[in-house]
Amino acid sequence: MSAIFSVSELTRSVKNLLEAEFPFVWVRGQVTNLARPASGHLYFTLSDGDAALSVVWFKRSQMSAEPVKRGGEKVNPLTGEVEDEQGGTALTGSGIEDGMEVLCAGRINVYEPRGQYQLVAELVQDQGVGDLAVAFEALKKKLSEKGYFDEDRKIALPKDPKKVAVITSPSGAAIRDFLRIANARGTGSEIRIYPSLVQGDNAPEQIAAALDQADADDWADVAVLIRGGGSLEDLWAFNTEPVADAIFRARLPVVSGVGHEPDVSIADFVADKRAATPSHVAQELWPRRETLAQTLDDLDMSLSRAYSSWLHGKGTQFEHLRKALTWLSPERKLERMEDQFSSLLTRLDDAGHDHYYDKLLDTKAYAERLERAFGADAVDNVAAETSGLIGRMQQAMARLGETKGRDLELASTMLGGLNPEAPLERGYSLVRIERTGEFLRDPKEVTPGEALDIRVKNGHIAAVVKDEKTDS
Repeated sequence: MSAIFSVSELTRSVKNLLEAEFPFVWVRGQVTNLARPASGHLYFTLSDGDAALSVVWFKRSQMSAEPVKRGGEKVNPLTGEVEDEQGGTALTGSGIEDGMEVLCAGRINVYEPRGQYQLVAELVQDQGVGDLAVAFEALKKKLSEKGYFDEDRKIALPKDPKKVAVITSPSGAAIRDFLRIANARGTGSEIRIYPSLVQGDNAPEQIAAALDQADADDWADVAVLIRGGGSLEDLWAFNTEPVADAIFRARLPVVSGVGHEPDVSIADFVADKRAATPSHVAQELWPRRETLAQTLDDLDMSLSRAYSSWLHGKGTQFEHLRKALTWLSPERKLERMEDQFSSLLTRLDDAGHDHYYDKLLDTKAYAERLERAFGADAVDNVAAETSGLIGRMQQAMARLGETKGRDLELASTMLGGLNPEAPLERGYSLVRIERTGEFLRDPKEVTPGEALDIRVKNGHIAAVVKDEKTDS
């Protein structure tokens, strides 16, 4: 019967076996997922494209691995060998970077809490830049020259989108994180998942096809590429030209949320917006509901204040108009006219009284002055003299009237004698020439056949001058 191990027992057995079998090894690979915590230790992954190995390089080992000079030569403190200038160069903790091809020396160790085996590095030597890093930089340069990264071609994201197309693996942790954050933000949205592989040789074509399909459906407001963290090899599908081409030709705005914060992919450069993680994508797309609620409250209060201010302004304006209309109303105008008339009447009455009393005082003053100047007897004498003059004037006027009456009768008689119509009373007549309207005084003034008007006392007689020869 086989023995039954607890997890810790089995892990410890594997640990003892591995550490005994590989007390010190040299491993070549490419550095990915480099992490530098505050402790000073370094954590990274060594990869050769087919497999990956976790590496920890403790701070004390970094310090002890620095080459020392002896007699002008650099000596490796770990091996005691003289380093060839043409060979690998020992690195310090600050000199190691993602994408470097390195040679690590150390011991195999099993980290029991995770059941994970790792290489505890004692020495790290630079072996040049890895193939993946070279390919990454080459593609980055190529696409940059083609304008794939130009900011002026990128589309602004819609605020609080209502329809979102997500290109990802439907079974991965990334979609769960994305949906969890999306469910707690925004004002509600439809999310449609376009399934695709996100790792492996077939992933680039599937990612590109899914993005093309989402763009062709013309359903979504924005398209999202998401994948959880991993090594450079795990994320390599997003560093390929098919995916970059699909993002570039998409009419939808595209957000890339691939890996963790330090991870940067070609898709990030081409996308219209780069997010650090899948969760961060949701945070970029939708605002927090608490923020929306606070914004709504602010808008509500601002609207209330604006409405109150508007209402107060209109009330003040209405009151001014009411007063103006009251002032201009016919009734108010009549009242003002009555008030003005009463005021003028009072002023006129006062002025009349003042004028009367002023003139009365003047009259009294003049009377007193006359009385002082002439006295009562002088006034009586003047009055008597005036009466005599009036009598004499009346007599003279009477005599003048009689004289002028006689002169008028004489003139009338003389005028009557000069009246051309007076002889008519005595049987005479007046003859006018029709042609000229003048009185006929001489027969030579007319010719035979000429019309005449003969006026007698009681009318007119028409006549025609006859030819004397004809009459004979």
